[in-house]
Order: sequence, then structure tokens, then C-alpha cells
Amino acid sequence: MKVAAVVPAYNEERTIRRTIHVLQHVDLIDEIIVVNDASTDRTAEIAAEELGVILVNLTENKGKGGAVKAGIDRTMADVILMLDADLVGLRRQHIVDLLSPVLTGRAKTTMGVFTEGRAITDLAQFVAPKLSGQRAILREIIARVDMEDTRFGIEVAINRYLEDHGIKIYEVELESLSQYTKEEKLGFFKGLAARAVMYYDVMRILVGRDINQKK
Repeated sequence: MKVAAVVPAYNEERTIRRTIHVLQHVDLIDEIIVVNDASTDRTAEIAAEELGVILVNLTENKGKGGAVKAGIDRTMADVILMLDADLVGLRRQHIVDLLSPVLTGRAKTTMGVFTEGRAITDLAQFVAPKLSGQRAILREIIARVDMEDTRFGIEVAINRYLEDHGIKIYEVELESLSQYTKEEKLGFFKGLAARAVMYYDVMRILVGRDINQKK
């Protein structure tokens, strides 16, 4: 099966090199697609000119959901690997562990779980264990998820679809992996504001779904 890695990125010029370099050393991956979500820094230039990956350039910020959808629309690969651009400690084995259950037919989708990484991200995951953005999933499944307007609620939308269709999530431990927090990247107050927006999107998708179910 053909595998495409889709990496949504918004102002990730300081972190994207490390993530892409690891992906480029995984033989299981056929395509690496960076979706530049209307960044104002050098993210797009680094991805296309320095790293030489496929670049999808969005002129309007679509949020993570819209960016991932744009990446999926760019490929016909059988398996989609979703990966955040700001990971800390990413190793080749993490990618292999995420992909192997899907490629061998043991699972239709996997979700990475941070373990023994940095305390701040391990805690965040403990509070919201199903919001991991590190996933591998069959295209035939992910292509049916409505994620166009989910923004940071994309993982909720995916989880809901899987639950509705009785598709089990195969959890994969990603030892010593974590990611930069919004506060680290943007500064405390701007990061806190960005985090609030993220949680708003998560709740918007959750509540919107529940309201639609009751109608």
C-alpha cells in the first residue's frame, strides 16, 4: 500500500526541519506533503526549497482540519499518516510503529500516545487522551470524515466518525516523544490565547454534534 505523510504547518519554521528529516528516512513513506496553512514565516520556503517535499500552499488560514483535508486531497495514497510539525524527540521507530498495524492489516487506524516524554505534554495528553494528532489511517476512512470546518477540532471529528462506524482505534505508545506547547512557541500570554481558541474549536465540534443528534 502507498503511504502519504500529511504535515499541517502554521509558522513552524523553527521545528519543521526536524520532523521532515525523520520522515525522509522512513522507507515505508512514499510521499511527504507539507500543508502551509497561510504561514507568515518561512515555513513554505523551507518545505519546498530546502526540504524538497510536496508543498500545498493555502492562502487563507484554514486551521488544522482544513489543512489536513487539503493534504489528503493532494494524494491518492492508500494510507494517510497525520503528523504534527512541532514534535520533540521524533524517531524513525515512532513512524514505523504508527504505520505497521495498518500496513499489516491488524488495524484500520492507529493513534499515537506520548509516554515518558516531557511532563507538560504527558499531562496534557492525560487530561485529553483522545486528541493526539499523530495517526495513521486508511484513506477510504479518513476521506469520508467531514473535517473542512473543524479547525482544531479535527481529532474530535475523526474520533466521532470512528465511533459511529464501529472502527477501533489501535493505540501506539510513542516513548519519549512530545511536542512544543503553544506557550513555548508564542510566549505565555499569546500561547494561552491560542490554546483557548483550540479548546473552543474542540468544544464547538463536540457540542455541535450533540445538538445535531438531538434534533
